[in-house]
Amino acid sequence: MKRDKKMGQIGTNSGMNWLCASTAAAVLLAGSVAGADEAKPAEPKRIEDNSFLLEEAYNQEPGVIQHIQTFQFNRDKTWNYSFTEEMPAGGRKHQLSATVPVQHLEGATPVSGLGDILFNYRYQLVDREEVAVSPRFSLILPTGSVAQGTGNGVPGYQVNLPLSVMLSPSWVTHWNLGTTLTPNLASGSGRVTALSFNYGMSVIWLAAEKFNLMVEFAGAANEKADGAGGITRENTFFVNPGARFAIDFDSGLQIVPGISVPIGVGPSAPQYGVFGYLSFEHSAWSGK
Repeated sequence: MKRDKKMGQIGTNSGMNWLCASTAAAVLLAGSVAGADEAKPAEPKRIEDNSFLLEEAYNQEPGVIQHIQTFQFNRDKTWNYSFTEEMPAGGRKHQLSATVPVQHLEGATPVSGLGDILFNYRYQLVDREEVAVSPRFSLILPTGSVAQGTGNGVPGYQVNLPLSVMLSPSWVTHWNLGTTLTPNLASGSGRVTALSFNYGMSVIWLAAEKFNLMVEFAGAANEKADGAGGITRENTFFVNPGARFAIDFDSGLQIVPGISVPIGVGPSAPQYGVFGYLSFEHSAWSGK
């Protein structure tokens, strides 16, 4: 499975097979050379898909799909839910996915509704033993409501560059840098273009075979139309400590639950919340 199945995951939308593959290859080679010598035990699987607010740089393995659900409830009683479907497109080099968000916003009249849906394409640019890079391009569809504040009302475009580095068998770090372009936003009697940026990094401790501890640092500078013919920018920054574990079944199904506590720092203080994660990964062809 997408490296979170073969090696477990060091995770989408938020998805390293290379360690498990290299370990298995080394074991097989040692066995063939040693002949009658006792075979060395293989390294245990590890959870590889182990981020919440960030992306890892590992595409799905051929024939494997992943269903990801996230839910974040915030101190101000707003919440966000998302469902992401990831699947390979002819191999691990190419991956397609779709993300469907639902939002709840507080105010004089609280509203809940569908947000803007993302269709995503990722290319596995680098897939080495210690380093992986998988840039993503997304088309953002105007499926949310402008009137309720859950959508932009016009198509948008997003690019994100995830970098994953394995520092040692027990430590992994993920880095993200991206931008979102939203042209032709209605603002007053005219139209404006919004350009937003996102960035972040994480440190993951592979504490046990199927258990990870992590801390993420995620920030953004989001632009939006101010309704008076101009643009306003809102900066956010969160520190997100969390944990996740994997449950593997003989059928090949892997379930990964996780939980974290996003804490607003600087421009996002004193916001905080609770973030839940649930992933199901299995063979696309056998239904297992």
